[in-house]
Amino acid sequence: MPTPEFHEKRKLDRLIERLNDKLPDRLSSIVSWLVSPSGMLIRLPLGILFIIGGFFSFLPLLGFWMLPLGILLIAVDVPPVRRWVIRTWPKIEARWRLYRQRKARGDGAGK
Repeated sequence: MPTPEFHEKRKLDRLIERLNDKLPDRLSSIVSWLVSPSGMLIRLPLGILFIIGGFFSFLPLLGFWMLPLGILLIAVDVPPVRRWVIRTWPKIEARWRLYRQRKARGDGAGK
């Protein structure tokens, strides 16, 4: 019988697959390698560096985009972070879609 941890990993895998579908091919292949078992040694340190880089988003090359990617990389190996990502990622995606729809219609994001 599959354990709850197995189900969490499957849900996280589906979230990562959805993200990979939206990324350019080259970046998608890098993310796929990072979340695979062979990327385990570099995944956690790189995730921490991405989170730190996300806080310095005012600098060139560094940006807010680094923060969610770092959290996602850490979630692969750390179960409490994985559970948090599984709960919050769909909500964040829904808000992002709503924001983009409003922006496309010209309603403005602040309303």
